[in-house]
Amino acid sequence: MNDSQGVRHVSLRSGVYADSVRLMQVSRDIGARDGVRAVLVAMATPLNLELAAGMGLAPDGEAKPDQLLIALTATDDAELTAAVAAVEAALAHRERSGDVQTIPARTIGAGLADATDPALAIISVPGPYAAAEAADAIAAGRSVLVFSDGVPVEQEVALKQAAHEAGVLVMGPDCGTAIVSGVALGFANVVRPGPVGLVAASGTGAQQVSCLLDAAGVGVSHVLGVGGRDLSEAVGGLATLDALAALDADPATERVLLVSKPPAASVAARVREAADQLSVPVRSAVLSAEQPDLTAAVEALLGDLGVAVPEWPSRPGTADAVAPGAVLKGFYSGGTLADETMLIAAPVLGDIRSNTPLRPELDLGTDLRARGHVVVDFGDDALTVGRAHPMIDPTLRLEAIAALAAGGEPAVLLLDVVLGHGADPDPAASLGPALQAAALPTVVALVGTEGDPQGWSRQADALAEAGAAVFASNAAATRYALSLIGDGHE
Repeated sequence: MNDSQGVRHVSLRSGVYADSVRLMQVSRDIGARDGVRAVLVAMATPLNLELAAGMGLAPDGEAKPDQLLIALTATDDAELTAAVAAVEAALAHRERSGDVQTIPARTIGAGLADATDPALAIISVPGPYAAAEAADAIAAGRSVLVFSDGVPVEQEVALKQAAHEAGVLVMGPDCGTAIVSGVALGFANVVRPGPVGLVAASGTGAQQVSCLLDAAGVGVSHVLGVGGRDLSEAVGGLATLDALAALDADPATERVLLVSKPPAASVAARVREAADQLSVPVRSAVLSAEQPDLTAAVEALLGDLGVAVPEWPSRPGTADAVAPGAVLKGFYSGGTLADETMLIAAPVLGDIRSNTPLRPELDLGTDLRARGHVVVDFGDDALTVGRAHPMIDPTLRLEAIAALAAGGEPAVLLLDVVLGHGADPDPAASLGPALQAAALPTVVALVGTEGDPQGWSRQADALAEAGAAVFASNAAATRYALSLIGDGHE
C-alpha cells in the first residue's frame, strides 16, 4: 500500500498470543531499522487499534483482541519487505523459545484447570481484562503477579481481599519486579540468593535495594512486589501485610526490608504495627522527608547483619565547570528513584517541578517542560499508555535530553539507567551518543549488577566515556549532582 508517507503493511494474525512486553521489544527493534518510519506489533486490543489508527495504520475490517496486529510504514517497497520479514523472524524466534505460542486455552482459568503444580500466574494483558484473569487464578489457588497497569483500584482491592481469603498473594497490579524462590520476574536483576526478603511497593526501588545488597555480598530470598498503590489509603496495605506474613513463615528469610514511595500515614502505621508482631526483624526503606535515602536504609540493614558497608561502585565524570545559575533536570525511568531524588534535593534547592510532584502545586503539566528545577518520571503510567516503558524504549527521554540542550538553560542532567531482565539490552549504546551531543554536565544512577545481561561495569564504562559521572547509588548520584550545581551540599 503506497501513500505520501511511504508504503504500508497492515495485517492481522489469529490464533497467536504474545506478551505485551515482548511485542514492545519487537516493535522497538524493528523501528530502529533504516527505512522504517513507524511500526506497531501488538495484540489488537481497542487501545492498540486506536494507536494504529492514529498512526494511519488501522486494519481493514473487524479486529479482535486475541488477534496479533502487525503494522508498519517504510520508505519504499524493499525496506517494507525487509522489515516485515524481520518481524516474522522475530516472532518465529519467540515461538521457538516459547514466548509466543499457539495456545488452546484462552484464559488463565482454562490454562490452570488441568495443572497439577502450584504455579504462579503472571498476568500481562491490558488493564481492563486483567482483573478477570487474576480472579480465575486466585480461584484456582494460585498466587498472581499482575504486571498490567490500568486496573481500577476497586478491582485491586477485591482481588487482594479474595487472595487473602484463599491464602495466596496478589503482587500488583503494575508489579514490574519480583523474584520468587530465585526466579526473576519482570524487570528484575541477577542477584545472589541470600537471607534478606524484600516487600516492595516499588519496582525500581526494589531493584536499587537488591542491587546494592548484591554489591555488598548479601543476597535475597524473595522480592515480593505488591504494586505501587498497595500502601495507599484506598488499598490499605492488603498485599503488603500478606507478603510480610509469607516472608515471616519462610525459613530462608532472616531479615525483611520494606521498600516504598511515601505511603498513606494511616497505612504505614498499620503495617508497622503488624511488622512488630512478626518473628523476623523488619526494617523500613519507606521513603519520606525524614527517611529520603534508600542507600542509607541498605547500609543500616548491612549493620544489622554485621556486614561492612562497601565503597559503592562509581565512575568519575568529565564534565567541565558548571555554568552559574545551573538548575537540576532529573529525567527518570523509575518513579521511586525520582521521588528519592526530589526528597533529597528539595531541602537544598527548594521547589522542584514534576509530573509526580511532592506537592500538588508543583505539578509540571502535560508538556513536561519548565524552567528551573525539574524531575520527570518518564515511567509514570500516564506516559506509558500504548508505548513501551522507558527502561525498554528510551525515545521520550532522548528527545527530552535533546530539547534541554537546544533550550540553552544552564543545567546539570541527572538520569537513572536501570539494567536487568527485560530492560534495554544496551542502554549506553543510545544514551552515550545523546549525552555527547547534548554536552551537558551529566550524572547517572546506574542500577544493576555485574551478573545482569548488560553488565554494570560495561555500561558504567561506556557512560563514563560519554562524559557522565556514574554511581551505583541513586542517593549518591543526587548528592553529586547537587555538588555540581554548587550548593555546598556534601
